[in-house]
Order: sequence, then structure tokens, then C-alpha cells
Amino acid sequence: MSEKKLPNRAEIPEADRWKLEHIYATPEDWEREAEEVKGLLPCVAAFQGRLGESAAVLADALELRDRISRKAEKLFVYARMRRDEDNGDTLAQARADRAENLLTQVQSVLSYFTPEILSIPEEVIKVYLQAEPRLKVYTRHIHEILEERPHILSGAEERILAELGEVLGAVDTAFTMLTNVDIEFEPVITSDGERIELTKGRYSQFMEGEDREVRRQAFSHLHQGYKKLANTLAATLAGAVKRDVVFARLRRYGSALEAALSPDKVPVQVYEELITTVRRFHPQLYRYFALKKKALNLDELHFYDLYAPMISGIKMEFSYEEAKARVLRGLAPLGEEYIRKLKEGLEGGWVDVYENRNKTGGAYAWGCYDSHPYVLLNYQPNLSSVLTLAHEMGHALHSAYSNAHQPYIYAQYPIILAEVASTVNEVLMMEDLLLETTDPKVRLYLLNRFLEEFRGTVFRQTMFAEFERVIHHSVEMGEALTPEYLSQQYLELNRAYHGDGVVLDPGLEVEWARIPHFYTGFYVYKYATGFSAAVALARRILKEGEPAVWRYLEFLRSGNSDDPLVLLKRAGVDLTTPEPVTEALQYFTELLDQLEAEL
Repeated sequence: MSEKKLPNRAEIPEADRWKLEHIYATPEDWEREAEEVKGLLPCVAAFQGRLGESAAVLADALELRDRISRKAEKLFVYARMRRDEDNGDTLAQARADRAENLLTQVQSVLSYFTPEILSIPEEVIKVYLQAEPRLKVYTRHIHEILEERPHILSGAEERILAELGEVLGAVDTAFTMLTNVDIEFEPVITSDGERIELTKGRYSQFMEGEDREVRRQAFSHLHQGYKKLANTLAATLAGAVKRDVVFARLRRYGSALEAALSPDKVPVQVYEELITTVRRFHPQLYRYFALKKKALNLDELHFYDLYAPMISGIKMEFSYEEAKARVLRGLAPLGEEYIRKLKEGLEGGWVDVYENRNKTGGAYAWGCYDSHPYVLLNYQPNLSSVLTLAHEMGHALHSAYSNAHQPYIYAQYPIILAEVASTVNEVLMMEDLLLETTDPKVRLYLLNRFLEEFRGTVFRQTMFAEFERVIHHSVEMGEALTPEYLSQQYLELNRAYHGDGVVLDPGLEVEWARIPHFYTGFYVYKYATGFSAAVALARRILKEGEPAVWRYLEFLRSGNSDDPLVLLKRAGVDLTTPEPVTEALQYFTELLDQLEAEL
């Protein structure tokens, strides 16, 4: 039997790799800038205790703070992306560790800024802002600091927390290494006897395939791999949750959830209403599962069947070149300017395309203020990867617009906004694909795929959000996050979200062990709210044309120049009410009606 193995990094063609040399031409350039940052540390420290001296001193200090922060972030982004190319590269590992250490040092040295600004009387701050033109750009930033006064510690305490950053990040690094390097999966054996190496990148391809036995093997073998590491991964997840809880307590928040939502100015009620609203639509999700069972002609619908296409015989395969063309076509409603920037990214060394051995799994968009954005893919020739490309380029273009139109201090938009930009692209892609097709079977296939986007992004991510709420509350109540407890809670939520119509196969209970987003507390709810907002924005873009496009591009240009919910409201979506989530799930129901009528 033959066995397909992943290529090594060196075997990936240059044309299919991102161009990190656009950040640093050589590793030596990285080393020189790292030394420069180290040399700036005493200069920043010299301002400690002096921020209130005068408006000019405060402006000098803030400008130096931004200068060193920009350089440290640039160093860190480059080093981490080099490591992500090949997590087995020990030189890249060492550079990434050094970059993280340097970033921690910078954060530690800068930790006095917030408490010291808070120590300046507000009436003095107001005089400074009027007197020094260089402080004008920092007005909103300083007001935000003043609003956080109840949660800011003393200068010494803030420095301790900053110093602990690298140590407390060890659980994230351990999870990354365990799940990208150390974990091993049994291969999948096809019906013709071919042994195919199972990887996280190939897993989705297997699960979307029509061969049910291959799906069963892929599901079982993947989760068995995680089950073997369940004790260790429970310990790393518990460490991440405890970190969230401890920091929330130290900063005098009522809960870890409140602390996580605070930077985005999102009320806890938004999180709670998301869960309540999604649960109200569970019957529609159960109805979808029943239709899938009928379409697949199964006696039992197993969890490993959920990603299988409802319509057989449809081979929507796309080379990467074809994927780029489809993305450019699908996003054309966003206008010529957007498409021009999109082409620049697709052809300009932004994207790392294919999977290689030890490459970080999944996909992301990243970069820094002083580089163009970058996109990591693990491209497979299927529709899912085409949509992933559109999704990640949504993030990338958001960054490109924001960096071009905002000063450094306001360029980094929060994630709650990022998921809107990425998902608008996915919705536009699906609408374009549905509009284009004249084949009834392809249309059914696409309707199924679109419904899957809702299931995976709104329903599934909300289930994850519930799981995060449960495990954080457990730690806050003094409970231990053992593998058994985590698996029990996770399985119970799956029962609630899948109902009696889906067989929850052995291994599903440890799926929590493979979700990287759980290491960034209360992150995943933003996918559900972002998707809901994106559905509204995309449909208005298609209906209204240029006026809606203008509002949307203004939203992309805005970065973090105002509170996230305020920026969204200007774009036409009010997340302080349940209406966007309700609207999205009503659209899900409409698509479900179409699918049922056309089956």
C-alpha cells in the first residue's frame, strides 16, 4: 500500500510561500532591530515618574512608547510566523522564544504608563491635551485609560503582571507544541487500500467527503490522538482558564466573562442574549439535521456525517489559482478599490498557501503596522478552502485599510470587528455561488454548504461560548477542570445542540482538547455575533450597492477609532439588541425552507 506524506517546508515552491522578507530582508536585520529595541528600554524607563511634569514630557513619552511597541510587535510577528512555517525548526523556535521574552520585557517596562497617567489629576490632563498639539492623537486613548481607572493596579503591581506574561503564556505554547508537533494520528485507509496520513489540514477534506467509512476513520483516529493526550491538554486548558479568572479578580471585575468583554465595551447581556437567542432556534437546527439524514438516506445520522454533502456526485474542486479567481469574482460587489487591494494581496507575497510538515494548522491573517498583512493557509482543493481564503483575506484587507487610514494607536481593531469583515466576504461568496448556478443539484449542494456556515459559525461557536462560560464559572466556584469533567460538560452541550437526531460518536467528548480558541478566553462568541452582523451588512451591500459599500469601507477604515459597537451601529448593525442574531437565524430558516422545497 502506498502512503501519501506531507512535504517538508523546503519542498514547497517559493511562489506558494508568504514573503516574510518584506518584514526583515534577512535574519540579521531582525537581530539588529532586536538589539535596537533592547537599547531603547532604558530610554523608556527614564520617563517613569515624570509623565506629569509637562504636556511636552507626556507627549515625548507616549511617542517613544509607540515607537518601541511597534518595533517589538514587528519582531514578534516575524518570529512567530517563521516558527509557524515549521514548528520543528529549532532555530525558529528559539527566535520566537526570544521575541516573546523581548515583548514581555517591553510590556514590563511600559507597565507604569497607565497607572502613572491615572495619577495625574484629570484637570491637569485636560490642560495638557489643549496645550500640546502632539497629544491630540492620544485624546481618545487617554480618556479610555481614565475610564478603566477601577481596574488598573498600582505601578508596581502592573509591572509584576507584565513580567508574568511570558510565564503565563507557557500553557498556550505547550498546547501549540502538543497539537502541532507531538500529536500523532493513525492513517486513514481508503476503500482501494491507499494509506493516507491523517493531518489536521486533511481532516476537514475527509469529513466533507462522500466515503462514509473514511469519514468514520478520520473522526475516530483524530479524536483518539487527542484522547491519548487528554490529561495533559486538560491541564493546559485549566491553566488558561485559571489565568483568566485570576486576572479578572486582580483587576476587580465581577467575573472572567466581564473582564473579557470590557475592552470591547460589550455588556455581559450581549453574551447572554446570544446564547438565549440561539437556543430559541435549536428546533430549526434539529430540522436541518433531519433533512440531512433524509438526503443521505441514513438510518442513523452520526456526528461524522454532519459535514458530508447532502447531495452526492458534486465535485466542487478548485486549484489555488481557481480559488483566487473565484474570490475576486465573488467579492466584486465591494467595488473596484477593494478588488484592486485584494489582487495586490493575492499576488504580492501575502499568502502562505499549502500544508507542510510541522506547519501550524488551520488558517489566520496577521501582520504588524509596518508590514502588509499576511495570511496562513493549509489549502486543500475544496470549497471550504476557497471560503477560508475569502475569510482570511477579509481580515487582511481590514488590516490594510485600517493601517492606511489610522495612526498606530488606533489601527489595531478588536476581534469583535474583525470577524465581521471576514464573514462579510464569506456571505458574499456564497450568495455569488448560489446566483451563478443553474444546476439544481449544485444549488442544493450550495444551500447545504451555506447552511453549514450558519451551523458552524452561529450554532457551533455559540455552543463553544456556552462551554467557556461553564468552565470559567466552574473555576470561579473552585471546581477542578479534570478531563472527565471537561468531557462530561462538553458532551452535555452537544446533546442540547444536536438533539435526539444525531448520534454523538465516541471521541466527541474530547473535542474540547483540540480547540485552540479556548486559550483566548471568551473569544468564540465574536464569530457568532460577527457572522450575524455580516449577514446584515452583506445583504445590504447586494441590495443597496454603492451607498452600502461606502459605509462598509468607512467601517474598514475606522480601525479602533471608536467603541466597536458604535462603529458597527454606524455601519448599520446594532449588536446591543438581539435583532442581528435573530435576523441571521431567520435567514437560516429561509434557506432551510428553500432546501426542503428543492430536495
